[in-house]
Amino acid sequence: MWRELRADVAAIAERDPACRSALEAWFCYPGLHALLTYRVAHRLHRARLFLAARILSQLARWLTGVEIHPGARIGSGVFIDHGMGVVIGETAEVGDGTTLYQGVTLGGTGKERGKRHPTLGRDVLVGVGAKVLGSVTVGDGSRIGAGAVVVSPVPPNCTVVGVPGRVVRQDGRRVAGSDLRQVDLPDPVAAEVRALLRQVEALERRVAELESELAAEGCCATRCAQ
Repeated sequence: MWRELRADVAAIAERDPACRSALEAWFCYPGLHALLTYRVAHRLHRARLFLAARILSQLARWLTGVEIHPGARIGSGVFIDHGMGVVIGETAEVGDGTTLYQGVTLGGTGKERGKRHPTLGRDVLVGVGAKVLGSVTVGDGSRIGAGAVVVSPVPPNCTVVGVPGRVVRQDGRRVAGSDLRQVDLPDPVAAEVRALLRQVEALERRVAELESELAAEGCCATRCAQ
């Protein structure tokens, strides 16, 4: 466990330029505190002390804002940056060297039993607010863009963006038919709002046309009466 924690501290120093010392990592990084508590709770879980493990994980959730089920499997050198809102489910697996940003969810898709949470390979990066759902595998070295929702397997060394998530780069090359960048994520809500606005504008134009026609008919009727 201590070997894993030393690797976690080294990961913070390596990947976060704001970290100036190992002492700062130990005292000022809630993601590290959550991992420390998880590693103790995981041992309790493996010893079948399930209630004690869950109580400890809930305590860590209250203190850090990071919720990690003690049944999850997390490798060494993992960096949970900022951490608030991160959720890692019971059967999730996180490989060595992985980075998770705030708001990330490694969750299930229903109430099925057995393996129902994602498996992340080594050196995976999951961006702010991204969701990886279900028993899917994200290959080594892949990157999940901020806000993406991943519900299908991702090959190694890929970049995934969008809702639902789709591969836009693989092995450093842009995937054919994809012109999305990680900073230009699709927004389905905004797309629906724009479609509604277009419909409203079309209806307003039609109403104006009908009003003009009625006004013209009224003038004709008035002249005929005279």
